[in-house]
Amino acid sequence: MRITIASLALLISNSCFAQEQVKHIGVFVEPYYRAAANAAGTPQVAVARAFDARLSLNEPTKIKEVEAEIRANPDLITPMTLMVLSIRLYDMGFREDSVFWHYVAKDRMFTINRVVSDGISGAMTATRDFAATAGQAINGYAFCNPETQRSQRKRAFEWVRDNPYRAIFLPQLASPFTDREAALREAVSALENNVRKEAEFLSDNANIERLKKVRLENGTHAKYCW
Repeated sequence: MRITIASLALLISNSCFAQEQVKHIGVFVEPYYRAAANAAGTPQVAVARAFDARLSLNEPTKIKEVEAEIRANPDLITPMTLMVLSIRLYDMGFREDSVFWHYVAKDRMFTINRVVSDGISGAMTATRDFAATAGQAINGYAFCNPETQRSQRKRAFEWVRDNPYRAIFLPQLASPFTDREAALREAVSALENNVRKEAEFLSDNANIERLKKVRLENGTHAKYCW
């Protein structure tokens, strides 16, 4: 995808220009996540039995506990689980961690889609829905500091590269490739190329200044950079 200021602005801003601070991500992606009506409420979570109950709690220590367990055993963690972890980290105030896991979820789904040909349409749709809805707030915060965003983006790619999704190799998921390991390496290479292009774009001071101008004008900066 060609990267432009317009496309980035679309990704990192809401359609409305209200400038209230966004501290709670109120999204619905059925059947995986239904946000509470407000920050004090309890969301409905259905992404992984081991984590659902704790991810629904408004207790920062429990959300960080889930994060630590995912880091320790990442092999079969779905992109949907990672998306919900990202949302709940944002809600609890861990916004840099939220950015990291949001990008991890998208990148892991990218690699899955490049290797597996059948049985993942539901995951693809859900991940796209999370990216399109929760991504407004998470990217809105991420680009408060483009240097931090680039750093988190790079870290997320490296995590996905170093922690492949092992379900890719399950025979239950069809693949057009006889050598899935090789296909995964190609997917990671393509992903790395995308990340490099994004970093190059955001290393141009003129692009950064135009991006800042758009965010100030449409209210994104006021909503997320607090």
